[in-house]
Amino acid sequence: MIKVLKFGGSSLASGESFAKVKRIIEADQSRRVVVVSAPGKRFSGDTKITDLLYILHAHIKYNAPYTEVFEKIKDRYREIHASCGLKQDLETELINIEANLNKKTSVDYIVSRGEYLNARLMAEYLGYTFVDSADWLYFGYNGKVDFEKTYAALQHIMETHSKIVIPGFYGVNYHNNIKTFSRGGSDITGAIAAAAIDADMYENWTDVSGIMTVDPRIVENPKPIDKVTFSELRELSYMGAEVLHEETVFPVRSKNIPLYIKNTNDMNAPGTLIMESFEDDDKGTNFITGISGKKNYSIITVAKNRMNEELGYIRRTLEIFENLGVSIEHVPSSIDSFSIVVASSAIENCLHELISKINERLAPDSVQIVNEVSLIAIVGRKLADNIGIAGKIFTALGENDINIRMIEQGADEINIIIGVNDTDYKKAIKVLYDLANN
Repeated sequence: MIKVLKFGGSSLASGESFAKVKRIIEADQSRRVVVVSAPGKRFSGDTKITDLLYILHAHIKYNAPYTEVFEKIKDRYREIHASCGLKQDLETELINIEANLNKKTSVDYIVSRGEYLNARLMAEYLGYTFVDSADWLYFGYNGKVDFEKTYAALQHIMETHSKIVIPGFYGVNYHNNIKTFSRGGSDITGAIAAAAIDADMYENWTDVSGIMTVDPRIVENPKPIDKVTFSELRELSYMGAEVLHEETVFPVRSKNIPLYIKNTNDMNAPGTLIMESFEDDDKGTNFITGISGKKNYSIITVAKNRMNEELGYIRRTLEIFENLGVSIEHVPSSIDSFSIVVASSAIENCLHELISKINERLAPDSVQIVNEVSLIAIVGRKLADNIGIAGKIFTALGENDINIRMIEQGADEINIIIGVNDTDYKKAIKVLYDLANN
């Protein structure tokens, strides 16, 4: 069995953090591929190494003195090096990096050194082989990962090295220059590594015990989700939940590799297991997997008598939005009316033109606009198997004086979207969370 592990910056912020990570890895001999981020914050008010590296690049670019910034970066790695009792020549690595710093040095190269140095240190600390991501993770001419070339390169490396440490966040482009991911870099690196070697599991270690059922800023100490499907995860993420980026999920999902979210500070906490499906799913557990939402939407309702008899009426309306570059979230409809739900920010500069074109081209009986609407997604793979779920949801919201402005259910029946006033957003989420856990 082979497990790929990724550790975030908060899990690698200091020598003490390195010791926790080592205990986790040594507790399971199948944990043979380790992907690391740059050191994160050690305490409130501290600065992430990646942020310091971006500041370093800005100083170099605008001819500002950068020695003080670079010294802070070097001191962080020196602390880890000394705390872990490492023997490698860190100072030479730092000198080599500094020798490459000038106005022509790319920001990608500079910020990637955070992961590079951390992986160097972690490899020695674990007794694993360091493998530079520049030697196996390739971007194509289109700026996207060349999966075929990347997978083949890492497979070849694993033929001669059984235990490796990889820096996350970067690879090389077609000119063999360092290129970083735009977001979620180390998470994506870990997922790609897991898919490349057909790992049995991808463990993503962070500072929380899995994905929460609901935003902890709204509900205090919410329950973590024990199991979630990739489809549910996508729904929760799309509606604002702070979970893994879609690019992180794609490589492991395409090969049906289980993804585990685990807590570095509590290695025995259950965490969240993510898979395509669960054969042993217990239908007696909660019918709601998670709840997420976003505020500040607008609902534009177009009404016309006998609309259903006019061929292409909705299509022509949607074309107006498309031509104005407005992305549409949902289109709930009835016989003589339909609503178009959009982010309020998407129409703030073209609202007058939008309404004028609808009236001009479609001659509706009325066009009404409701602003300050929140969309809340109630997500659960078991929603379709439970009778009366919608009734329970509406009853709970009604009993708490929350007016529903919109409702829509996805075709795959794993989510119900409701619209409420922005003023009721937090209250509605709390009510739905209580409903799911009672």
